[in-house]
Amino acid sequence: MLKTKRYTITAALPYTNGPLHIGHLAGVYIPADIYARYQRNAGNDVAFICGSDEHGVAIKMKAKEESKSPKEIIDRYDKIIRDSFKNFNISFDNYSRTSLKIHHETAQEFFINLNKKNVFIEKETEQLYDIEAKEFLADRFIVGTCPICRNEEAYGDQCEDCGSSLSSLDLINPKSKLSGSKPILKNTKHWYLPLNKYENFITEWIIDGHKNDWKPNVYGQVKSWIDNGLQPRAVTRDLDWGIPVPVEENKNKVLYVWFDAPIGYISSTKEWAKKNNKDWEIYWKDKKTELIHFIGKDNIVFHCIIFPSMLKASGDYILPTNVPANEFLNLEGRKISTSKNWAVWLHEYLEDFPEQEDVLRYVLTANSPELKDNDFTWKDFQSRNNNELVAIYGNFVNRVIVLINKYYQGVIPKAESLSKYDFIVLNEIHSIPEKIGKSIEKFRFRDALKELINIARIGNKYLADEEPWKLIKTSPNRVATILNTSIQVVGILAYLSEPFLPQTSLKLKKLLRIELFDWGILRNKSILKEGHIINQQELLFKKIEDKEIEKQIDKLKKNQSE
Repeated sequence: MLKTKRYTITAALPYTNGPLHIGHLAGVYIPADIYARYQRNAGNDVAFICGSDEHGVAIKMKAKEESKSPKEIIDRYDKIIRDSFKNFNISFDNYSRTSLKIHHETAQEFFINLNKKNVFIEKETEQLYDIEAKEFLADRFIVGTCPICRNEEAYGDQCEDCGSSLSSLDLINPKSKLSGSKPILKNTKHWYLPLNKYENFITEWIIDGHKNDWKPNVYGQVKSWIDNGLQPRAVTRDLDWGIPVPVEENKNKVLYVWFDAPIGYISSTKEWAKKNNKDWEIYWKDKKTELIHFIGKDNIVFHCIIFPSMLKASGDYILPTNVPANEFLNLEGRKISTSKNWAVWLHEYLEDFPEQEDVLRYVLTANSPELKDNDFTWKDFQSRNNNELVAIYGNFVNRVIVLINKYYQGVIPKAESLSKYDFIVLNEIHSIPEKIGKSIEKFRFRDALKELINIARIGNKYLADEEPWKLIKTSPNRVATILNTSIQVVGILAYLSEPFLPQTSLKLKKLLRIELFDWGILRNKSILKEGHIINQQELLFKKIEDKEIEKQIDKLKKNQSE
């Protein structure tokens, strides 16, 4: 039975040719996790879906570089990525793999269905072919001189020096990365999705329908593509690594990774539903379901034009309600580069900062590239931890827990008559859950986090103003009221922290000896009752020393010089 609303929440499938870095987290996985946790806490039915993207030329390139098979590459990085997500507390309901049988079958069924409906067009084109390697060359297997800036190491799809998008046929003096030889042009036949036929659909759905409620960066990029005119796009390619095209005349052709990867959301949902005895179709075909795609800006065209056109062509799938794509996160003033090892890798962070997952979640959310590219620096990481999490959040909680244990042996005292100031504090605190909820619903996670830390700021100011430690001998009833009021603030903080800081929320709940909850409890005026016994204090956050930060900066400098 539908609780309140049903959500299918997807996070971009990470490519299994390398580990996760902080740009991935800030751009996609932390905001998606906050949103999914919030919707669950609000009592909604959530399917939070992801999985490894394991096909395409990048996998084959990585395998060639390391003299391994593609399967060895995807198995290694799937484990690293999967373990990183688990240790970082990303709460996927299902994390799948596009190499699984269920995905191959789902993607092939999708192709067969569209092919039967005559959605695709078949055409023969000339593509670059390596005679020595005896195979057609994907764009990334071709290098040559950029016709724009004359960089001699431009790829067949892009020049990384000037940033220009290219066609492999644009390159001057192209050569194959497989053999080093000069490729020739050879005829090959492929199936194309005629995106030009879906221009009116995209225009009516997004350009006319979502100008005011989708992010400006998403809307603007879609409009730019529409204004330039959509063109047919190949859904197959000549490659020996991928999902075989399910037609009789197939000769070493596979589904293009951009076609099969988003179908991975559907196959992952199927896998989850089968494990949990659920009906997967209601999460993809029921119009009451809200479909939300969390992606980076480099995936906007796939999730707002290509995949929706595929869903529309199939005839029975729902379309995304929103695609809240983020911009990019830079590192110490430079673009994150996996090839140059200019990155903060998640699995390394978890080793260097054990049990401090929430610190990174906090900093990346506070500095999230929601509307423009932002920058991560280790000094800012240290400052936010020490000056906000330790000095504001942790300090407030610790003071309240210590005082209740010191004066009342851990038993929450009874509140006597409340002062005007007490009412002001409680009313202000009880208004914050709604503010946080509204910000999350609008995908403004930075604003929501500011409201969360503001709870601790209000609590700290209240304690500093009231100074209960000075009143314990002269006005014990007043002290009881102050600490009862303060513990209510801590209780709300414990509940509201769960989407943002799940480990911290869990620690707080253990300190307060309270159970898991839904946000309905926040409507109560008193979260924690008098007479309830709490535990002894435990530090929620620890100060990060200069030497720890210097170690991380030195690691980056070393990578830069290599």
